[in-house]
Amino acid sequence: MTIAATRTHLAVPARALLACGAVSGPLYFLTSLVQAAVRDGFDLTKHPASMLSNGDAGWIQVTNFLVTGVLVIAGAIGLSRTLEPGRGSVWGPRLLGVFGVSLLFAAVFKADAGNGFPAGTGPATLSTAGVLHMAAGSVGFLSLIVATFVFASRFSREGHRGWAVYSRATGIAFFASFAGISSGNANAVVMLAFWATVMLAWGWVTAVTIRTAR
Repeated sequence: MTIAATRTHLAVPARALLACGAVSGPLYFLTSLVQAAVRDGFDLTKHPASMLSNGDAGWIQVTNFLVTGVLVIAGAIGLSRTLEPGRGSVWGPRLLGVFGVSLLFAAVFKADAGNGFPAGTGPATLSTAGVLHMAAGSVGFLSLIVATFVFASRFSREGHRGWAVYSRATGIAFFASFAGISSGNANAVVMLAFWATVMLAWGWVTAVTIRTAR
């Protein structure tokens, strides 16, 4: 009786934490895409989502970073409590936790305005906050990319080949687009590919979290 009651008690917060992780991706992209559609001067072919933190309505994206960062961290904690011991059970959640923390840093240190956003803004000038934002984003994105391969290794070992392929494909695609945008030659194709693969990566986080919850 005591053991069964204890297990039930522990399962409730773990599921709640996993639910937080599962909604983080949809919330982030819904909030970002709505802003991208309505904010004057914003162009998906020119601007990453982080630039939405600028301007009079920039507080919306700042809040988006803060909320989704907390949700990702909560989901990572839920994964650490739920995953059976084995390959990736420690570093998988930790890497996702680092990604969540990077979102909090992205909220505190805003991306520099420029390239026509907010409307009327000229070429971007690099500030200290902008440098710290890029550093936090790089650490967070690379942690998420490594996490996809860590979980791919776990899935492969467990015999879940489809999930392993899905995880590796997500990591490879995201890394390629991140390398492209980091090269300084972010044309329209590169920027749209970056948006698409960031969405793919967020979707992977949601899918893996839901899978674990089930």
